[in-house]
Amino acid sequence: MAGKKPKKESNTIVKNRYISHEYFVEERFEAGLVLQGWEVKSIREGRVQLKESYVFIKHGEAWISGAHISALSSASTHVNPEAIRTRKLLLHRQELNKLIGHVERKGYTLVPLSMYWKDGRVKLEIGLAKGKKLHDKRASSKEKDWQREKARIMKHH
Repeated sequence: MAGKKPKKESNTIVKNRYISHEYFVEERFEAGLVLQGWEVKSIREGRVQLKESYVFIKHGEAWISGAHISALSSASTHVNPEAIRTRKLLLHRQELNKLIGHVERKGYTLVPLSMYWKDGRVKLEIGLAKGKKLHDKRASSKEKDWQREKARIMKHH
């Protein structure tokens, strides 16, 4: 089997593609997650969704809600797996203070962008975002179409 290159494994577990359509992401933060053992095993198998999840701040701490982590069929009998539960996010105090200020005073929202592995730990990339208006969505759609068309034209010439 000489000549075959080993596949480069991606650290990304799941991306939330919906976010770029609905929000302008202005700043990104890396947060750790407080998980149970069965959740880590399920994440290793790729059984996680961020589509309907959101990040909120309560009592000076960041939390993610709505992230769906499906339990494996081989899960232990003494564990009661809860697929959609509120999980705590681990951030530095300075980052939390900055996020609290932007969310409470300036009208920003926190959105989960992607989940990935870093040094054997699960990390969540969250974004400080502003919602897009309808005309903004149309403009970004037109821009995407134009970039695609431009690439086609350049390919043929």
